[in-house]
Amino acid sequence: MAENKILEELRAKLTGSDEEDTKFLRAEAERFAEKKDLEGVDAATQLLIELMPQEQKDEIERLITLDGMRLDEMHEKIIKLIGEKNMTDAKALAERLYKKIKLDYSEGEKNKFVSLRNPFEDNLYQLRYKPEKTLNRTPFDFATYITTYGYLLVETGSPVDAIPILEDAIEYNPVDCGPRFELAEVYKLLKNKRMLLETSRETLKVASSPVAIGRVYANVGYILTEMGEFDDAVAFLTASLIFAPHPAIPYELRDIANRKGSHIKQPTQEEINEAMKKYDFEFGPNADVISVAAQLSANYLFEQDIPNALKALKMTYNLTRDEKVKEIILKYEPDAKMEGTAQEGGKPDITQTVNDSPEK
Repeated sequence: MAENKILEELRAKLTGSDEEDTKFLRAEAERFAEKKDLEGVDAATQLLIELMPQEQKDEIERLITLDGMRLDEMHEKIIKLIGEKNMTDAKALAERLYKKIKLDYSEGEKNKFVSLRNPFEDNLYQLRYKPEKTLNRTPFDFATYITTYGYLLVETGSPVDAIPILEDAIEYNPVDCGPRFELAEVYKLLKNKRMLLETSRETLKVASSPVAIGRVYANVGYILTEMGEFDDAVAFLTASLIFAPHPAIPYELRDIANRKGSHIKQPTQEEINEAMKKYDFEFGPNADVISVAAQLSANYLFEQDIPNALKALKMTYNLTRDEKVKEIILKYEPDAKMEGTAQEGGKPDITQTVNDSPEK
């Protein structure tokens, strides 16, 4: 709920005219949204709902709840059940949540529901996919909710059934790496090289952090190892280490050496590039991702929105290691830490790229 102080301030400005008050509150909600003031948005939204006819209130309640529980609260309950290793009950709830989303938030002839979570994702989505339909924003992060269901299907022994579910998750947010990584896990289990490579190519196009990029390369290295293409696997695993060192990668490389029966040679950058070209991969971040991050940085600096400018600048620096960008960051935050995982904050970590507890 919003802070009482903001509610009181807004309520004091209401005139008693439903039409005028609705117009005022919508304008205030937009103003708070531009300032990234979530408490202000909540307050304005709460008052807007109060002004609605009961029929509209009931419809909103129907859309955002299931069995009297808000959809976000239900997802939190599912995550709690996963933490308790109660996969059976978690899967049953996740399936019901998935069906609710698909029923009430399905794509129409002229509109489409999306779960874009921030201005970066919004801008990257517009640039990459150039949507022709009207975009309706979902009230919650449905891409994550559906990914959780896909994960549970995999964990309970139904990886093939998880594929269309995870494809649905991607539809709600094509620039979120989360469901794409979970889909890659399915293809790793199925040892489907073609689809894992295809999924990984698409993921790399929207990966906005070194960690995400490193994970893409680790996935490719894994499947190439399984297929016996050891030299190419070494090139991808080495690239993964360049972007985001992971303790499991050295074990993967040791496994390749054991399979080959000989030591492996660290590839040069040229050899890495050649291996990636062979499978139609780029080395490093996609140009569109860098462009969006840099443009957001410039826009926020122009607006003197320093907190959001710093977030965008750090994303840009993490992707480019541009010293000029670093200088700007340090100007506004002298003790800044640039290392970050732009696409991994805030969500329950229910996916896994490599074995976190490799055998020694």
